Amino acid sequence: QVQLVESGGGLVQAGGSLRLPCAAAVRAFSIYALGGLRQVPGKDRAFVSAVNWAGDLIYYADSVKGGCIMSRDNAKNTVYLQMNSLKFEDTAVYYCAASYVDPNMVASVGQVRPYTDVNEYDYWGQGTQVTVSS
Repeated sequence: QVQLVESGGGLVQAGGSLRLPCAAAVRAFSIYALGGLRQVPGKDRAFVSAVNWAGDLIYYADSVKGGCIMSRDNAKNTVYLQMNSLKFEDTAVYYCAASYVDPNMVASVGQVRPYTDVNEYDYWGQGTQVTVSS
């Protein structure tokens, strides 16, 4: 079982920044693909950013490119989502997600891309609210 705990959410003015850490209680954190997704009331959960298990590929949604930086620290079992130049439309509940990557699959296919689809993730955090005031 994997437990993910997000933190760092809060109220921030437009143009401000927030850093959203997600700590994982899991063995072998390094073989998990990690993602950040967000949801607003009445809408589906949407992809924000994701990093593959190797940490050498990071994808971003078009809506956050240039203002968002994802990074992972395998020594601390933590993934970070740095959100800069926040806009009112970034207001949402932000979720951390993880998915186990089979080492045998990696050995057979080589590089595995980050996961951008909500259905590709097996484990979810409880979410942290980010509110951007205009």
